[in-house]
Amino acid sequence: MSGISPMIGAGIASGVQVVAVGVGGPMLVGAMRKVRCRLEGRVGPPILQPLVDIRKLFRKQRLRPDQATWIFPLAPVALVATVAVAAVITPLATTRPALGSGSDLFVLVYLLLVGSTLLALAGLDAGTAFGGMGSSRAVTIGALAEPALLVTILALSATAHSSNLPAIVRATLGDPGSVATPQRLFALGSLLIVIVAESGRLPVDNPATHLELTMVHEAMILEYAGPDLALVTVGEAMRLTLLLGVFVNLVAPWGVATTTHVSAIAIGLGALGAKVAVVGVVLAVFEVSMAKVRLFRIPELLAGAFVLALLGVVSGLVVR
Repeated sequence: MSGISPMIGAGIASGVQVVAVGVGGPMLVGAMRKVRCRLEGRVGPPILQPLVDIRKLFRKQRLRPDQATWIFPLAPVALVATVAVAAVITPLATTRPALGSGSDLFVLVYLLLVGSTLLALAGLDAGTAFGGMGSSRAVTIGALAEPALLVTILALSATAHSSNLPAIVRATLGDPGSVATPQRLFALGSLLIVIVAESGRLPVDNPATHLELTMVHEAMILEYAGPDLALVTVGEAMRLTLLLGVFVNLVAPWGVATTTHVSAIAIGLGALGAKVAVVGVVLAVFEVSMAKVRLFRIPELLAGAFVLALLGVVSGLVVR
């Protein structure tokens, strides 16, 4: 930003990113619901309905199981906090975020993993059968997605010779043709499958279901109410938006600011919103035509993601 030091400008830009992810996350979920309802022949709720629901939840009474420990109230706060920290260091609107030197893909993955792990522990902490079932399934899916994600990071970092996210985005901006290489395409395909699995979307999980035998994420948060449930809802929407933001900037980083000037940040936010909205609509259209796969078929899907990531690494070595 003009007139101030680059460090302060990067801090302000990162703050803008956090606000954009926090507000844009529920709006993205609302837009995806709206698209699904339209395709199913229904009017559907307004796009801003998730924000209204979150406001209502914050005004309601906080209820917690009698047998729950300190993990239960900590999990929603940790979920939102870890996603917010990830949004601070991730190149969403600009390639110069605060603490950009520490914006490593491994750091991003394990920041988000902290929130997911605590939420799974909270499902167990509630002491209910469905909470334990949902936590078990969520941890199983996470354990299967982790190898594919790590190999995907290796494939993505090989092109830029770095696992630093801003460096990868800047390298892509400098060499747009690298997006179309087999190495990058395989890795991005694997990353998209992992994002769908980690965010609990179809065909891995149905975020709209309340059928006990098919729930994964919803089963873990059945005992949450009031402000705690609002935080979980905000955290999950923020995580989906953040992951899709990382994906679109790796696929098409054009529009991302390379400085911290006000005009560049504004253009970067506009480009980010447009790209994430397009991917969100595509995912919503895809979900309408897909049914939730059986739990025992999910390993096959994530194994396919691992194979794609491995092909990305191998193709990178062969081309080199």
